[in-house]
Amino acid sequence: MAIDVKELMAKVGKIRILTNRLIDDQLSGDYHSTFKGQGVEFDEVRPYVPGDDVRTIDWNVTARTGQPFIKRFSEERELTVLFLVDISGSQTYGSVSRSKAELAAEVTALLALTAIKNQDKIGLILFSDKIVKYIPPRKGRQPVMRIVREVLAAEDEAVGGTDLAGAIRFLNGVQKRKCVVFLVSDFQDAGYEKLLRVVARRHDVVCVSVSDPAERQLPDAGLAELEDPETGELVLVDTSDRSVRTAFAEKASEEEAALLRFFNRSGIDHVELSTDKPYINAVRALFQRRARKR
Repeated sequence: MAIDVKELMAKVGKIRILTNRLIDDQLSGDYHSTFKGQGVEFDEVRPYVPGDDVRTIDWNVTARTGQPFIKRFSEERELTVLFLVDISGSQTYGSVSRSKAELAAEVTALLALTAIKNQDKIGLILFSDKIVKYIPPRKGRQPVMRIVREVLAAEDEAVGGTDLAGAIRFLNGVQKRKCVVFLVSDFQDAGYEKLLRVVARRHDVVCVSVSDPAERQLPDAGLAELEDPETGELVLVDTSDRSVRTAFAEKASEEEAALLRFFNRSGIDHVELSTDKPYINAVRALFQRRARKR
């Protein structure tokens, strides 16, 4: 499908305005305290006062001045933040005002703009059943809107299944140093769990699960032909049958619970978002949970 550039840029502009309104001092402060730098760096020297740790004495300055001085260090603030965003066929689905892909673009913009406000570098990996695009981490507001544009543009091209394991392997190949990883997906895949646990020990991983209410509850709409957006498989379903709707809801609930158990058992931070609900409070709650754990 050809991309309507004018419509795409209008969407990008709308998301920029929306997310700029949502970012405030509290959100930025929560982000700053939640995602720490990778160490400490030298800041300055100052005169020694009783009670200071003698191990921090700067002997060169002390010898030169004849007075004891100590080294001061500050947190090495700069982070590398990578967005690993699922653009498989199932991401195009949306039964309400937006698709899962649009929700993914909005929350990616919010997190990316917050990261940039804190002087961090941001990058992007788009994936489906293959790696679609890789944008190496950079600083500045311009990379943010390029990332949003790429996520939205990918919605028109989204086809195929989801290969989370392949995306994780690619991440490990391009990012050697520890970074913050936001994995944005509907997690409609299997066989990736072991790799995700391993990468979560190496990087600071946050899983952002996006869903749609119609994936949890079938409407009573009589006979309906349902299509799997990733495989193209068609199934005729009698949605007027209460037992069918109940079985569908129970299966969806079981899969959602299993995913949450996996995240909790693995110690992976996560947030659940839905296309029919605001996401800002869920993101704030995520930051606050992490801050409490620290």
